[in-house]
Amino acid sequence: MIVTAEQLAAFTIAAMLITLSPGPDNLMVLSLGIAKGRRQGMAFGLGCALGCITHTILAALGVSALIAASPMAFGLLKIAGGSYLVYLGWQAIRSRGSSLKVDKGAIDDTPLSAHFRKGLIANTINPKVVLFFLAFLPQFVDPAQGHSGWQTAILGLIFTAQAALLFGSLGYFAGAIGGWLNRTPKASQWLDRIAGSIFIALGLRLILSPQR
Repeated sequence: MIVTAEQLAAFTIAAMLITLSPGPDNLMVLSLGIAKGRRQGMAFGLGCALGCITHTILAALGVSALIAASPMAFGLLKIAGGSYLVYLGWQAIRSRGSSLKVDKGAIDDTPLSAHFRKGLIANTINPKVVLFFLAFLPQFVDPAQGHSGWQTAILGLIFTAQAALLFGSLGYFAGAIGGWLNRTPKASQWLDRIAGSIFIALGLRLILSPQR
């Protein structure tokens, strides 16, 4: 079995927590859903989710090549990736909830296909997402089981599937979620703190994990 049940369970839980944590994609999905309707928010969210396929391919090829070529290089990737996750976590904790203030008038009226393309392109060409995938996916790859590239690919596709489901749900329920966030100022701050703690914990776990 390329990926064990334990790997899948741990990865799916972590992926869902990360996907739901505050960030630009979540904000845009919420804004579109509130300003232009459920379908627009869902279209953008689906585009963002499918953009993860590109990052999955890059991560699968890169991680597999590093493990095969140089354990030291893979160790350096772990340290760099873990440090990046810690940095993202610290930024989220310091944001004081500002990342989830929803502006109802910020989005122009465009067709569903344009919202989908916008989400797809924005996610695909975002270098920060590339770095995130290179930092996040290797934590759940077990080189001892072999097929590291296939493990990364499977995990990346699972991440894409759950992102599509959760972003779609965000778009569908955008009105209710956005209204709650705007009525509860401290909610955004606590969501950022929770998300930041998750990123920092994952980053430290990656840095301190033994080389396998």
